[in-house]
Amino acid sequence: MTATAVGTLNKAVEDIKDQVIAWRRYLHENPELSFHEEKTAQFVYETLLSFGNLEVSRPTKNSVMARLIGSQPGKVLAMRADMDALPITEENTFEFVSKNPGVMHACGHDGHTSMLLGTAKLLSGMKDQIKGEVRFFFQHAEEVYPGGAEEMVQAGVMDGVDMVIGTHLWSTMEFGTVGICPGPMMAAPDTFWITVLGKGGHAALPHETIDSIAIAAQVVTNLQHIVSRNADPLDNLVLSVTQFVGGTTHNVIPGAVEICGTVRSFDKNLRESVPGLMERVIKGITEAHGAGYKFKYEFGYRPVINDAEVTKLMEEVVEESLGAEWVEHMRPTMGGEDFSAFQQKAPGCFFYVAAGNKEKGITYPHHHPRFTIDEDALEVGVKMFVNAARKIVM
Repeated sequence: MTATAVGTLNKAVEDIKDQVIAWRRYLHENPELSFHEEKTAQFVYETLLSFGNLEVSRPTKNSVMARLIGSQPGKVLAMRADMDALPITEENTFEFVSKNPGVMHACGHDGHTSMLLGTAKLLSGMKDQIKGEVRFFFQHAEEVYPGGAEEMVQAGVMDGVDMVIGTHLWSTMEFGTVGICPGPMMAAPDTFWITVLGKGGHAALPHETIDSIAIAAQVVTNLQHIVSRNADPLDNLVLSVTQFVGGTTHNVIPGAVEICGTVRSFDKNLRESVPGLMERVIKGITEAHGAGYKFKYEFGYRPVINDAEVTKLMEEVVEESLGAEWVEHMRPTMGGEDFSAFQQKAPGCFFYVAAGNKEKGITYPHHHPRFTIDEDALEVGVKMFVNAARKIVM
């Protein structure tokens, strides 16, 4: 990849930056929840059709795929953006805040979609230079299990794909870097629900009850032993109780307590062992106190495991298109992402684009009512995508 070619391509990205920002702001104003992205998908579909040279389809009800088939044979490169928003009431005050009460793009998916639209716009005009194919995935429902990625894979979007890439704008990283992480990058996010079944009664007569709150509290405490005493300290494992619900008033011991939480891991064998370890703890404690229980465990997305070769290639893209100083080697995170569904079908790389900016006051974390991004990061994301295409299929 020559410096002249990179410079020409980067200049083309800079020329459409305002359009990419405009798309992002439109999407931010009009967010839709997971599995309800009807208007978003239609907007993306119509925008893609306007570019020309693309085969545009709807693999599922709320997703969109565009295929740019080159004039010569070669590899098939897939690029993915997610489109769904979150059930959050926005507290920002800028002019393009959400128009849909209680719904907000609080994770950057509006930026992901606009960056991939910009990429498709530029590459669609370079059809004669493409050796192979570029597929653009505009995915629904990343935020809600079982996720839109799995639905798209089942619809056949990955058939024939040689490699897949995707990105996430990251507000907790200061603008000016691209995060690269070979190997395990994001964990498998699983969910559990526990009901401790006791015997309710008057709080002044605890001996006549089976205190579900006292028993459930022991369950919560002892579940942490799975991480500290049942798992290898060198393995990554998180078990977090995030809901504890029971009781209605100060003088009544409730008959039941509901507990909910999440488990995060990378290792397949460890992941599969956790439900059995949890139930052993739950059963032992409840039986010891004469209580019963209900237990449900749901395996979520697979972990995001970046392919070493594709990740190295993307690191080279950063160095060539932005500069070596832009590369930031990241540690894995215990967050989850259904991009992993695409990686089951082809080697892939998921990377971060830093989108925080303290000087601009852009410091709020993802899923916060005042979350936003530094829109300069949109240009960076498009440069990453188009230069990846140039390196792989041009």
